[in-house]
Amino acid sequence: MDFHVSLAGRGDLSVRIYRQLRDAVLDGRLRAGERLPPTRELARRLAVSRNTVAVAYDRLTADGFLAGRVGAGTYVCAELPPPKPRQVPAKRGPRPTAVWRSLPAPAGTGPGPAFDFRVGIPDAALFPLDTWRRLLARELRDTAGFAHYAEPGGHPGLRAAIARHVGVSRSVRADAGDVLVTQGAQQALDLLCRVLLEPGDRVAVEEPGYRMARLLFASHGAEVVGVPVDGEGLDVAALPSRAKLVYVTPSHQFPLGTPMSLARRAALLAWADRAGAVVVEDDYDSEFRFSDRPLEPLQSLDRDGRVAYVGSFSKTLLPMLRLGFLIAPASLRDALHHARQLSGWHGDLPAQAALAGFIDEGLFARHLRRATKVYADRHERITTTLDRVFAGRLSVVPSAAGLHLCALAGDDTDLEPIAARAAAAGAAIQTLSDLCGGFPRQGVVLGYGSIPSASIDAGLAVLDEAWGSA
Repeated sequence: MDFHVSLAGRGDLSVRIYRQLRDAVLDGRLRAGERLPPTRELARRLAVSRNTVAVAYDRLTADGFLAGRVGAGTYVCAELPPPKPRQVPAKRGPRPTAVWRSLPAPAGTGPGPAFDFRVGIPDAALFPLDTWRRLLARELRDTAGFAHYAEPGGHPGLRAAIARHVGVSRSVRADAGDVLVTQGAQQALDLLCRVLLEPGDRVAVEEPGYRMARLLFASHGAEVVGVPVDGEGLDVAALPSRAKLVYVTPSHQFPLGTPMSLARRAALLAWADRAGAVVVEDDYDSEFRFSDRPLEPLQSLDRDGRVAYVGSFSKTLLPMLRLGFLIAPASLRDALHHARQLSGWHGDLPAQAALAGFIDEGLFARHLRRATKVYADRHERITTTLDRVFAGRLSVVPSAAGLHLCALAGDDTDLEPIAARAAAAGAAIQTLSDLCGGFPRQGVVLGYGSIPSASIDAGLAVLDEAWGSA
C-alpha cells in the first residue's frame, strides 16, 4: 500500500519511521493483516537507505507490531488488540455557532425491532430491486455521458419525467424547466431557506408538525412559530404576522394524517398573497392513497406564484437513494439553481437517469399500485385492531393516505413510559410528543411501512400489555 511517512524535523530517521508506523497501527490506520511495502520500495520512496527502513521494521517486529512471512512480505500483526482512535477533547476544538449547539444530536434509523411501527420507513421488500439494478447498469454503461459536471437542476430526462408524473397524478402545473432534482425533500427545504431566509426571519410551521423541518428552519437562524392544526388543517387565522415562509403538509398532515380542507387552502393562498409570503407544500407521501379522490394541491390552485412544491422518492422507493424534487415559482428558479450548484451541484446522475427510465417505462406507476395495496391492508388492520382492543383508550384520527396513522389518547395518560415499556418488549411505538412536541394531546403515531401485516396484531398486543402494566 502507499503509506505516507514524514521525515521532517530532526533526529534518527529510523526512529521517526518506527514511531509513525507504530502510531498508524495503534490508531487503526494500518489494520491487522495489512501488508506493508518492502523495505527496498519504502526506502526508495523516502529517499533513504534500505538499512534505515530495515531497522525500523525490525524494531516493530520485535515489539510485536509487525510479523514477517517468508517469501510473502511484512504484515501488521493479527494478534494486536483493537485500535483506539486518537480523540481530541471537544473543548479544545473549534466551536460551532450558537444555533448548532442548541440542536439535538442526530438520530439514526438502523435495523428495527421485532415489531417496527416507526414512522416514515417504507417496506424495502416491495422495491423491485432486480428492475432497478437493470436500469442502473444500463445507465452506467454510458461512461461518456457521466464524464463531466452536469447542470445543477439535475438529469434532464428525470426532470421531464417528474413533471409529467406529478402533472398526471397530482395536477401539478410544471414543465421540465420548473423541476429541480434534489437529494430528498430535506435538501429541497434547505435550498429554499438559502434563497429566501435571513437570520431573524419568521417561519410558520404546523403544530404538531414535522420536527426535522422545524429544526432545519431554526438552523438557518429563523424564528420558528408553531400554528395549531385542527380537523381542517392549518388554522390560517392563527398565522403570525410578518411570517416570510409557511411550511405545510396539506395532503396528509404530518403526523395527524388529516387533509387540509379546500376552504383552508384557498384562505392560506389568499393570506400568502396579502403577506407576500411563500408557502412550502410538502406532498411527501400523497402517492399512497387508499380511498377518496385527493384534494387539489396548493400548487395547482396558486395563481400568484406563492407556492413551492416539494416531493420525495424516499417513501415510494427507498430512503437510501436520496432522490427528491422541488417545483418553485419562476421568480426563484435562478437563485435555487445557484444554491444547488454551490451546495452540492447535481447529485448522483446515474441514479437520476435510472429513475427517469423507471418512471417513463411505467414501472414506477406499477410499483405504486402494488405497494398501495399492501399498505392499505396494513392501514386497515391497524385501524381495526385499535378500534377493537384499544376502545376508550385510543381514538384513530381518520386518514386515507400515507405510511402511518395517528391515534389520540382518550384521557391524559402519559404515553412516554408506556412506549418505553413496549420498546423494551420489542415493539417500536412512537408518541406524538416524541415526533413533534408542543401538542397538548397525548397520542401514538404508528408507521406500517416496515412491519408485515401478519405481525401487526402481535405488535399491538405488546403495546396493550405495556399499557396494562402502567
